Amino acid sequence: MLEELKRIVYEENLELPKRGLIKYTWGNVSQADHEQKLFVIKPSGVDYDVMTPEDMVVCDFDGNIVEGTNRPSSDMLTHAALYRHYPDIGGVVHTHSPWAVVWSQAGKDVLCFGTTHADTFYGTVPCARYLTSEEVEAGYEANTGEVIVETLTERKIQPLAVPGILLKGHGPFTWGKDAKDAVMHAVVLEEVCKMNFYSMQLNPETPELPDYILEKHYQRKHGKDAYYGQN
Repeated sequence: MLEELKRIVYEENLELPKRGLIKYTWGNVSQADHEQKLFVIKPSGVDYDVMTPEDMVVCDFDGNIVEGTNRPSSDMLTHAALYRHYPDIGGVVHTHSPWAVVWSQAGKDVLCFGTTHADTFYGTVPCARYLTSEEVEAGYEANTGEVIVETLTERKIQPLAVPGILLKGHGPFTWGKDAKDAVMHAVVLEEVCKMNFYSMQLNPETPELPDYILEKHYQRKHGKDAYYGQN
């Protein structure tokens, strides 16, 4: 089971440069096995050109290394926090993709201006606050995860309905039912951030998509009577 999970995580990490989401090693993907309370994540700083499935690192939800000779991604404890808090999240992605980082650095929520957004995100993608200096010192990566949870809780957001967030001054995290899903959400979020930037250049007062259109587009793909795609 873990060998298969390593293969999946390895392949989904390779999607990040393929989809133009990262430069060098600026990103990571993980996938969880909630029954075993374990997840597999990319090793820290290992070049994608030489990385293999065997390089992947197995960790538990408390952030302990269970298997592997490499150090896990430096964001491992953030992934662990999300898996610990949300049993529906099966995959997590972090990148420094440029358009999402633009919004993160500006400290702006990503509002729903159009149906491209509504097909994946059921409303605004929030931008979480800066961590405090105390939170950074006490455990930067772990507290990054806690700030994500705090933001979703305060905004009353169901994580699989809005499968992504921006961290002010940092960048995006996305998630999904598995790693493949989480990578797709990272791609969509990057494109939406780019579209929103240009929309606001053309019209600084770009209106949000009407709720009834948001509802229609999201539910036709994700609702109980969804009819998008093939059964």
